[in-house]
Amino acid sequence: MNIIYFLRHSVIFCLSLFSIITFAQDKPTLNTLLQVYKSPQCGCCAKWVDHIEQAGFTTQVINTNSLAEIKTQFAIAPNHRSCHTAVSQQGYVFEGHIPAKVIKRFLQEQPKNAVGLSVAGMPVGSPGMEVKNNFMPYQVVMLLKDGSTKTYAQINSAKQQH
Repeated sequence: MNIIYFLRHSVIFCLSLFSIITFAQDKPTLNTLLQVYKSPQCGCCAKWVDHIEQAGFTTQVINTNSLAEIKTQFAIAPNHRSCHTAVSQQGYVFEGHIPAKVIKRFLQEQPKNAVGLSVAGMPVGSPGMEVKNNFMPYQVVMLLKDGSTKTYAQINSAKQQH
C-alpha cells in the first residue's frame, strides 16, 4: 500500500513539475534591460525611470545633451518624439512616457514589423508626468518599419496605466 501511494504521488509530482517547466518554456522571455537616453536635467524622465524600475525593468540611464541625434538615429519622426528614448536589448524603441505594463505586453507580443512604441509629447498624468489628480487621456502608438503608425493602446484613465 505504501509503495503504491508513493508511486502515485511521485508520478503526480513529476507530471506537475513537467507542466510547470513546459509552461515556463512556452511563455516568451521578457528581457528587462532598457537603455534610457535622457537629458541630465529632466525630472520627469527620472520619474519615468523610477516607474519602469518599480515594474521590474533594469535601466541603464545615459544622460546626454544630444537627444535629437539619438531620436534621428532610431528613426523617431518629429511628431512622435518626447523627452526621453528607451531602447531594449532586442532593439525596440520606446519613446516618451509609456506605461511599463504596455511595454511589457509589447515585448511579450513582439508585433510583426514593429520598431517600438511612442507617447508623443508629455501627457499630464502619464507615468513620470503626475500632477496631483490631473489626467489627460492619451494614445500609445506603435511605430512600424515602413514609417507608419497605428494605435497600440488607448489610455483613458490613470488606473489603466498600472
